[in-house]
Amino acid sequence: MSRDGFGSKIGIIAAAAGSAVGLGNIYRFPCELSGNGGGAFLLVYLLIVLCLGVPVMLSEFVIGRATQKNPIGAFRTLRPRSAWPILGYLGVICAFIIMAFYSTVAGWTLEYIVKAVGNQFHENGVAKDHETIVAEFKAFQQMGWKNVLWQGAFIFLTGFVVFKGVANGIEKYTKILMPLLVLILIVLGVYTLTLDKAGEGLAFLFKPDFSKITGSVLVSALGQAFFSLSMGMGVLITYGSYIKKDDNMVTTSLSVVLADTMVAVLAALVIFPAAYSFGELPPKPGTEVNGMSLIFSTLPMIFNQMEGVGYFLCIIFFVLLAVAALTSTISLLEVIVAYLVEELHLPRRWATVLASVGCMALGVFASLSLKEGSIFTIAGKSFFENLDFISAKVLLPVGALFIVIFVGWIMGKRWFNAELTNDGKLKLSIKGIVYFIIKFIAPLAIAVIFISGLLNP
Repeated sequence: MSRDGFGSKIGIIAAAAGSAVGLGNIYRFPCELSGNGGGAFLLVYLLIVLCLGVPVMLSEFVIGRATQKNPIGAFRTLRPRSAWPILGYLGVICAFIIMAFYSTVAGWTLEYIVKAVGNQFHENGVAKDHETIVAEFKAFQQMGWKNVLWQGAFIFLTGFVVFKGVANGIEKYTKILMPLLVLILIVLGVYTLTLDKAGEGLAFLFKPDFSKITGSVLVSALGQAFFSLSMGMGVLITYGSYIKKDDNMVTTSLSVVLADTMVAVLAALVIFPAAYSFGELPPKPGTEVNGMSLIFSTLPMIFNQMEGVGYFLCIIFFVLLAVAALTSTISLLEVIVAYLVEELHLPRRWATVLASVGCMALGVFASLSLKEGSIFTIAGKSFFENLDFISAKVLLPVGALFIVIFVGWIMGKRWFNAELTNDGKLKLSIKGIVYFIIKFIAPLAIAVIFISGLLNP
């Protein structure tokens, strides 16, 4: 039986970019900008994704395409009878954990689409104030089983796409969802640029203050770049296994990084002009910008103050959030499904059902743990927070670290260059620089992220 795969180059770019683009681009990236010097952070971030993000992404793509297998099968093929397949299992486990708690937040986007359509940010024709909207968001987080229902609905949507397969499911739908995501951001961005204090938001975003660049800013930029690009969780190895042997992986990686960065910057162009115009930014002294609160509390209040178009823009924005979340959950579920299909030889339909049910079973505890007084806590943290910490601060950086070590120190330069150049058919003058970064620079950078994350939980 022939193996499923992407039918076009635009398909793999849309799918991989969809994996990278998620809720983190919409709320985490603007928050990182706000807390780390605005334009200065943006420049550092762009430099890191270009110089480090692309080489590390290529490491995962190369492993996947060379073997045409899921993460576990890939390492087993390249280094049989060794401990390296454990790294593949690590990636699948990481994807499973992230899917379990990420789907909780993804489900919130569906609730807020309903609230926006129902104009529930108004009462008796009068816009609710900020404190009321914040209180309602906190109250919603406490509605344990309502969160679970929305989480289940989102996992069902994700499973529906993955159930269809790579070409007829993931490729088909991400080729629609990704352009839709960009279009919605552009529509919102054009409007917010017409607001009174939009210039202040743009100045903060694009006028760098280099005095703000510190060691912690560099670590934050490194972390945002690596985690945003879905590195270390098996997604890029899985998607890489569907790339055709004659495709140029360098241009594919550059395209994915460009799309991911473009969405993050567009999100900032929406949020900063609006937040400055309505007095929500810059943050007051002694306060910290909270990403979730900014998205689910502050922005609805901002839309409330936009006469005429605010109602429609609010709906559009939460549809945008749902689309961004869906493109990410699709990639996470596909990692698990690919393992079940190729290693346990389950039919895709049953693999999708089993993976979805498994993620839901674990995700229920994540959703219920957010309720005040929940019994689902470990070491003083909610089950949700523990899953977030284990994946983002431990599994992701460890996975990315060992992947670059594997490519740079185990497989070696000759193997890497052969795969990167399609056995010499492509002339890539940068292959030596890329390999040098993978072998020497990337391990050090990822180690810094890992240690910093453990020291600053």
